[in-house]
Amino acid sequence: MGYQSLAECVADLEKHGHLIRIKEEVDPYLEMAAIHLRVYEKQGPALLFENVKGSKFPAVSNLFGTLERSKFMFRDSLHKVEQLVGLRSDPMKVLKNPLKLPGIGLTALTALPMKQRFQSAFSKTTISALPQIVNWPMDGGPFITMPQVYTEDIDKPGIMNANLGMYRIQLAGNDYIQDKEIGLHYQIHRGIGVHQSKANAKGQPLKVSIFVGGPPSHPLAAVMPLPEGLSEMTFAGALGNRRFRYFYDEEGFCISADADFIITGTVYPQENKPEGPFGDHLGYYSLTHPFPLMKVHNVYHRNDAIWSFTVVGRPPQEDTSFGALIHEISGSALPQEIHGLKEVNAVDAAGVHPLLFAIGSERYTPYLKERRPQEILTIANHILGKNQLSLAKYLFIAAREDDEQLDTHDLSAFMQHVLSRMDFKKDLHFHTHTTIDTLDYSGDGLNSGSKVVFAAAGSQKRTLSAVLPQGFSLPPVFEQPYVAIPGVVAVKAPAYINHVQAKQEILALNEHLQDFDLSGVALLVICDDSAFTAANINNLVWVTFTRSNPASDIDGIGAYHENKHWGCKGPVIIDARKKPHHAPELIKDEEVERRVDLMATAGGSLHGII
Repeated sequence: MGYQSLAECVADLEKHGHLIRIKEEVDPYLEMAAIHLRVYEKQGPALLFENVKGSKFPAVSNLFGTLERSKFMFRDSLHKVEQLVGLRSDPMKVLKNPLKLPGIGLTALTALPMKQRFQSAFSKTTISALPQIVNWPMDGGPFITMPQVYTEDIDKPGIMNANLGMYRIQLAGNDYIQDKEIGLHYQIHRGIGVHQSKANAKGQPLKVSIFVGGPPSHPLAAVMPLPEGLSEMTFAGALGNRRFRYFYDEEGFCISADADFIITGTVYPQENKPEGPFGDHLGYYSLTHPFPLMKVHNVYHRNDAIWSFTVVGRPPQEDTSFGALIHEISGSALPQEIHGLKEVNAVDAAGVHPLLFAIGSERYTPYLKERRPQEILTIANHILGKNQLSLAKYLFIAAREDDEQLDTHDLSAFMQHVLSRMDFKKDLHFHTHTTIDTLDYSGDGLNSGSKVVFAAAGSQKRTLSAVLPQGFSLPPVFEQPYVAIPGVVAVKAPAYINHVQAKQEILALNEHLQDFDLSGVALLVICDDSAFTAANINNLVWVTFTRSNPASDIDGIGAYHENKHWGCKGPVIIDARKKPHHAPELIKDEEVERRVDLMATAGGSLHGII
């Protein structure tokens, strides 16, 4: 739909039963987030908070909470935009010559941004007057969680070379001067980093505009991985059936004419302040680190402004639904860019970045009877060098020729396929001292860790067992073994003390298990709570791959080195215990949860919803 504003979108969703109003006064400290989380968990409606404590502005969340609702909001444009994104080679060329591709002519008319004259439809306010939403008990302050951060290339100014990204913004807390300073957190491999680097090199401040709200196509554009040459503002116009309208204020900052709120400010070279902690999408807090300081110039708002927010935490969350919509739009775009790749899945249940599952072709030696990983290793290197996929720690990749029906989204079946076909002496390939996700604290420093490729091609080498080996036992300190999925056993171990003691414990485990028939076991996961880890596949991948750093936490029965290659007889051992340097996991506030329970009783806004 061509929504002109967020308010128009909210009204449309309410009219069609996709949104409810929360009429009670709600506290932006933890309570609003708790309501959102409970409603999302039930796959419930979008939420309009009419009465936010401490702010005159209403707020909306869970707009993208289900794929059904997302597709409803873009029901008139989704198919045309899928066509546009499919033209990855040169989408802008098609937009400039729409008659060459009938069917997207109207999309072309709405895609190009529209510059307007300065508008006086906005009023000014302050940072502290905005809804001060805090999601988790240990958060360092209130954050904007659904921002659209706009920057321009200092060498090529203008909207067509601009970047619109979704980077979290800390509004208060820590050492920020209230109403004058806010924190700008962005991770590596982000477009804004290029713009700041260019500004820094010239010793000039980077101008930043932060948009909140506006038509729903705008925040989606900020997170969409777009083809080269297609700007986020162009995509927002095409998806929203409405040209992205903008103007520049008296200080030269770009203003989205359809946004509900706009914060303008400058980021100066090498001027940082501590930002965080913040409960993040891996299910843990990202800790306090120095990030760019933004000095606030102005805060604008529409007269009918609605504050838009979301809550992030252990998947699945609303950003999971974002991902589903992105996949709906972009389809199989990545395999078009990496030759031989059939599909890749950034596993949401494991926090997205820690774990990738992929299927590729294995065609290097078709004249040989037995396949082995060759082409898929080349494909693996392509994947680990591709934009944000390069932040992954674990990549499981299989050859499509071994099972054309294999699906990377069937997590249990895919893991079993790979683990049953791997030769653990040859098929683990490590990348050490490299980059990982900024939010992942399992490595040896911020943005620093290791990667490993589990590659499988050829016939089945072991039959994975759904029961423990006969007579199976564990050495002292290890206990409570559970089969999580066939071939994978979770084992409870004492709390992790340090690397030296951990190696001694794993050595004792290794020596004890040498004489057992472990042919049906491919992976041992050492963890703090084996019952929880083995309870379901989501728990298994979350614990295993968010709490381990491949180079330091992978071991194996009968491990050895040969020509700088590490291998083992098997099974592989992954130490997925919490380590002292890890960030704490997210835990809800029980008192706040009880208040939310009351809203679900008869007469409350959440009655019948949660």
